[in-house]
Amino acid sequence: MVGRAWEWWRGKKPLVDAGFAAPLLLLMIPEAAGGGAGGVGGSTLMLLALFLVGPLVLRRTFPRASFTAVALVCFAQWLAQMPPIPANIAILMGLYTIAADRSFRWGLAAALVVEFGAALAAFGYASGGVDQRFTLLMLSAFVAGTWILGLHMRTRRAYLRSLEERAARLERERDTEVQMAMAAERARIARELHDVVAHNVSVIVVQADGASFAIRTDTRRAQQALETISATGRQALAEMRRLLGVLREGDAGGPYAPQPGVDQLADLVDQVRGSGLPVSLEIEGVPEAASEGRQLTVYRIVQEALTNTLKHGGPRATATVRLRYLDGAIEVGVVDDGRGAAAVGDGRGHGLAGMRERAAVYGGEVRAGPRPGGGFEVSARVPVREEVRT
Repeated sequence: MVGRAWEWWRGKKPLVDAGFAAPLLLLMIPEAAGGGAGGVGGSTLMLLALFLVGPLVLRRTFPRASFTAVALVCFAQWLAQMPPIPANIAILMGLYTIAADRSFRWGLAAALVVEFGAALAAFGYASGGVDQRFTLLMLSAFVAGTWILGLHMRTRRAYLRSLEERAARLERERDTEVQMAMAAERARIARELHDVVAHNVSVIVVQADGASFAIRTDTRRAQQALETISATGRQALAEMRRLLGVLREGDAGGPYAPQPGVDQLADLVDQVRGSGLPVSLEIEGVPEAASEGRQLTVYRIVQEALTNTLKHGGPRATATVRLRYLDGAIEVGVVDDGRGAAAVGDGRGHGLAGMRERAAVYGGEVRAGPRPGGGFEVSARVPVREEVRT
């Protein structure tokens, strides 16, 4: 509660400055109540004090304007031969603010102005046996001390700001180093994951070949090979889960979920249709079993092609998705009648290259280009087995 009140108080600069200036008015009350001084009435002195102290309310909001106003009131006071009053300390407060908050040149200029005023006061008011040079020396000491104090505070604030900036920079550098270390560690884990998968899969393949060879002649050896395959598979799965768990650490993508495949193409078409693009889905042939990776490749190709139609096809474009199951392969085509071939690209897309890379992993191919009658077409062929690679 106290901390919040202090923060609120610090945020109200005029209110804080008014609180610092208020004592100058309090010092004027006894003198004004006593009927004034130097032939000037108490009410006149109180009014003069208000003119001197009033600009200090904005001394940090508008420091140069506030200092100028106080200096002009002091000069008018000297011209009117009104006696010095405690509220004249306001000119020193204005000098301190200029020296602390503004550049060295502005602080020096303000100090010279106040020193000029001190000289006028020393030779204009000092009389009756008072040493004018001593008075000027004393006033100059006050001016110099206030100016030096302001310079000190300005230097201290600049030093504190530099410390804060350095701390922020070090924190950013530390975060960058942590991210680089995490990236390097993840790259190392990825290499380890590759080694684990390659080694264990090689062992499984060798043992499977041995089991298939010995299953008719030596069932005990075949059983041992199958047990080795089972143990190796479990070990590889455990290692993969452990390493992938580290790689996904800090991922905000949520829990693991099944990857989409060809069975989810209907949902994808409905989703795109809901976005405003008329899409139809045509399926031919008898579905053939395919790995999840191949099905995911087909799904992503269709998804990317429909996304491009949404982006570049135009407002009245329509699209058709054709899925064909062939002997040993899946063919998919996405055809639209929009203006995608004539649309100007944004220079940031890598969709077609990504399609080709995905298909190439499984020995497939992707063709994309404008249609003769208008529109754009994307077609892909993905083998469902290794022995029917393109």
